[in-house]
Parts: sequence; structure tokens; C-alpha cells
Amino acid sequence: MTTTELEIIKALAEEGNMRKAAERLFLSQPALSQRLQSIEKEWGTLLFIRSQKGLEPTSAGELVIAYAREAILKREETFEMIASMADKIHGTLKIACASIVGQTWLPQVLKEYVEMYPDAKISLITGWSSEIVKALYEGEAHVGIVRGQVDWKSRKTYLFRDWLYLVDREITTIDELKDTERPFIQFKSDSNYHMEIQRWWQRHFDQNPGRQITVDQIETCKQLALNGIGYAILPSITLVGDEDVNKIPLLNNEEEFELTRDTWLIGYESSFALKQVDAFTQIVQGHAEKLQKDYDY
Repeated sequence: MTTTELEIIKALAEEGNMRKAAERLFLSQPALSQRLQSIEKEWGTLLFIRSQKGLEPTSAGELVIAYAREAILKREETFEMIASMADKIHGTLKIACASIVGQTWLPQVLKEYVEMYPDAKISLITGWSSEIVKALYEGEAHVGIVRGQVDWKSRKTYLFRDWLYLVDREITTIDELKDTERPFIQFKSDSNYHMEIQRWWQRHFDQNPGRQITVDQIETCKQLALNGIGYAILPSITLVGDEDVNKIPLLNNEEEFELTRDTWLIGYESSFALKQVDAFTQIVQGHAEKLQKDYDY
């Protein structure tokens, strides 16, 4: 199979829809359909069937899809190895990043990266920390940026620590949570984050929040709190500083923050040897040091 044919199989598998795959590949649907028929003829079997859900791979199709993905990945790795031998920074930088960092802090880092290395390409996926680790295991990313406590045996570099704040338009002290009728707005996150919040709550209060609202994204959670619908617990990385709300640090005592969230850069040593990854690492660490100084200030 040619590289184009491999990309066709991969796109059809990931999109599960002929129209969407055609748009992604910049082909017309008839042209894509014809190319698929040619590929199926080469393999001597049907690779996809049409259903109400879209395109469904056959048993043979699943084998060919796995082959296509592996071949594409191997080709990319070969190009990256060749690129790492040259002086110029190019090749693809594949990053898997915790969603909250990808939405708030990482764009500044990538802006500097693309300005310094315009020949490099970037592939970015976001998700929970457990999904980041999975992406590294499966070779979908060179490096991962994760939050909280993550079990990683290879290279793990500390980036920065941010603090958790109670954010609300009306509540001004933690003690007011005992009697408030306002709802607690939470966002879906990895289990470690929720466990930390739950442990903090149980150490300070005898019962769980009376009213709760759960949303799927942290930005939605923030906007609901900013609009006075209820209170939320948010990391300082999400707070620009000009929000018109009360921001109350979760304190252990008058001098020490109790609840914090660490951010780490992780990956395999072999990935950090790639020039595009090494260049990214240096920029990341520079921005992390600046952020930490801003927090300390």
C-alpha cells in the first residue's frame, strides 16, 4: 500500500463516515469511494461495510487498519530519526497534554515554539492525565504534560505548582460553606483530582455539599461561577486575575496553602533525544520557571 492509501484507511477508520473522511483528505466522496474499492480489490476482501452508524470495519478491515496505523507511525518515526540527525529543527512534535494546561498555559509555550522553529510540525492531543500516560505507552505522543500524582517510571520533570481556590460571587470565607444554600459547581476530571477535593472537604466539614452541579468542562464550570450561579474550586492556572469574583485559597492555616496541584513533563528518554522534543523541553521549562516566579511574587 502507498502512503496515501494508508492515510485513506486510517481516516476512514477514525472518522467512521465517508463524507467526513473525504473532507479530511481533501477528496470528493466519489473519488474516495473509488480509491477504497481499489484498496479492497488489492486486499481481495471487503474492509468496511455501511450501516446506520456509518462505516463499520469488517474483521479483515480491522487487521488492515492496524497495519496502516503501524506503518504510518513507523514512517513518522523514521522521518523523525532522520530529522534529528540534521541541524535544523523540523519533524513532528507530538504532545499529549492535560486539558486544563492545554487550554490555559500551553498556547503561550507553543506560540514561542512555532516562532522559533517554523519548520517543525505539531500534533497535540488533550485529555485526562490517565489518557496522557496511555498515549505515551502507545506511541501516540513524544511527551506528556500531566497533573497531580502520576506513576511514571521514565523521565519525569517538575514544571510548576498552582493552588486551588474557592471561587464565588457571594461567599467570602470558607466557613460560609457550612450554611450556604448555593450549589457547588464541579467539572469532570481525573479521579485523583476529585479524591483530593473530597478529602479536603471531609477534613473541614461533617457533611457533603447540599446542592451540586456537574459539568463536563472546566471552562464551563468557571463561567457558571463567574456568572454567580454557584461556587467552584478552581486551580490558579485558570484564573487570569481580573475576574470579578471572590477567590479564597484553600488554607490549612493562616500561613500555608493546603491544596495544590503539580504539573509534570513526562516521556521516554529516547523521545527527549529528538531535537524537536529537546527544543520544546527547553521552552517549556523556561515558561514554567517564569510562571512559578509570578506565583511566588
